[in-house]
Amino acid sequence: MLVALLGLGDIGLGAHLPALERHPAIEIALLADVSPERRRAATEYGSGPGRRGVPRYEVGSGLDDVLAAGVDGVVFATPPWVTPDLVVRAAQAGLCVLAEKPVATSIEAAAVYAQLSPAERARVQVGLTYRHDPAIQTLAGWIANGVLGTPLLVRAHIYDEMRRLDDVEHLERMHATLERGMPVIHEGAHVLDWLSYLLQGRPERIDGAWSLQTATDLPAPNLVGARLIYPGGHVALAEFGWMTDSLPRCEITVLGDRGYAVLDGTDFTLTLNNRELVRFDGEKVPRCFDRQVERFVALHTGGPAEPSLADGIAALRTAEEIATRASGESR
Repeated sequence: MLVALLGLGDIGLGAHLPALERHPAIEIALLADVSPERRRAATEYGSGPGRRGVPRYEVGSGLDDVLAAGVDGVVFATPPWVTPDLVVRAAQAGLCVLAEKPVATSIEAAAVYAQLSPAERARVQVGLTYRHDPAIQTLAGWIANGVLGTPLLVRAHIYDEMRRLDDVEHLERMHATLERGMPVIHEGAHVLDWLSYLLQGRPERIDGAWSLQTATDLPAPNLVGARLIYPGGHVALAEFGWMTDSLPRCEITVLGDRGYAVLDGTDFTLTLNNRELVRFDGEKVPRCFDRQVERFVALHTGGPAEPSLADGIAALRTAEEIATRASGESR
């Protein structure tokens, strides 16, 4: 499978590219980015530990170069405010697409996907990467088999992107992201997809959304949360936070009358009933990205898009509803 990677930031070069390099069925034809600085970095990108010994790649500046390269598929590690138009063009050109989450910054912006035919939509895989992790699969099995009981109380505390005053590039990037949506729009893409997967449905209603802006120089509230009611009477209390000097522990807990499970958000270890610790082979990030690439290769050979564009839009719809409700409760 001949593939291009468009978007050479931290997630592109740090996670997508190594996973693409590790898969034996993938040949990388092109790395592309609109940034001249990132293109220069890609030109100098060499072989190293775990690489396939390819010291240099062809480098392009955008989707036109990708389409001209004659690839079978493209991975978009691009900001969500530019991703939708790129995905539509690539899918309409007949390519298989793997697009980073979220699929857009709003449902209005995601309306562009309506231009895609059913066959084109079926070629779009969404980078809800961590759904592929065996920890999520194991937790889903515990829930489905009644190990924890039912109904369940889920607490999702998702805190990432600590404020680093000595890293100007990171500060500028996070401010630009907040200008286009609260953390729930971005981090919520993963978590709301997990909750729908684990609890087997989208939330029936959203109660008690809230938001808090902890610093006056931020363009939007940086802490946000809500109470979500799922089919079967399950309740989820979700919090998302960025840009404070220290952050709480990132974890998901699931409590029922029969058991209590904790998913560590850092390494995806699982604990059952405060006793049984379940670890999985390898590190969380490469493990998940490798599984994601495996599904991307399967998509090229006729398999389903997993997660699908519909999954990505569903997570965005819930995230936007939380953000909208929280905007009325901001402090």
